[in-house]
Amino acid sequence: MILLAIFLGTLCAGIGSVWLAAALSFGVLARYTQHMLSMAAGALLATAFMHLLPEAFESQSSAHDLFLTLLVGLVFFFLLDKAELWHHGHEHGMHSHEEHDKPDSSHNHPHTHSHGPDAMGGGWAVLAGDSVHCFGDGVLIASAFMADVRLGVIASLAVLAHEVPHHMGDLIVLRMGSPNKRIALVKVSMAGSVTALGGFLGYWLVEQLQDYLPYFLVVASSSFIYVALADLIPQLQKRLALRQTAAQIAWLLAGIFLVTVVSGLAH
Repeated sequence: MILLAIFLGTLCAGIGSVWLAAALSFGVLARYTQHMLSMAAGALLATAFMHLLPEAFESQSSAHDLFLTLLVGLVFFFLLDKAELWHHGHEHGMHSHEEHDKPDSSHNHPHTHSHGPDAMGGGWAVLAGDSVHCFGDGVLIASAFMADVRLGVIASLAVLAHEVPHHMGDLIVLRMGSPNKRIALVKVSMAGSVTALGGFLGYWLVEQLQDYLPYFLVVASSSFIYVALADLIPQLQKRLALRQTAAQIAWLLAGIFLVTVVSGLAH
């Protein structure tokens, strides 16, 4: 029963986030992208602070060790982010040198990437990285389900929310290599489905290491907190009109409220 719940939760988070990202990128929801970022940030913070961390601290594990795990997790995700930025910047620099070596036939579009094989190679690199990230999300979701089905549902929702901006970026990169939206959607969906594979491994791993479950939950929390504070909220920190600022706050609170409602329904 738990394994089936993990499978459904990871599939919903992995594939559902891709389809929602496509709707925000290409469909009728495109104008609500900023609102979705606010709601995702609220959902992630609420999941971490109201559910995963309290569940971890209710165990017999040392509070000091759990806080240390949280700190190490935040630093780890920061370093992972820096490594990814360095890698992308390095690739971008290499492409820039190649473009400077070519005849200047497109000087009016200095920021446009190539639409040939190089762009598609970058697309596959993005998909490979995204697949690894989705695999890790699957393990985190499985950890939450192993602790409590309610936690699993909430964690699946939170993963879905925080993967949407990432998948939007993936879709944009793939569209550089091909104008076909359907092919881009299929490729990113395949990467998202790796979340289910991570869920299956996570089920086996957590079952073998049951005593370390609180630490898995804290690592999941550090991931959610880092994404919300370092990735999503900085995109919202702009000088806006009072009405737009109020809308941001309202959607942030809506994310918190949504997690609370889902928690109540999962009881």
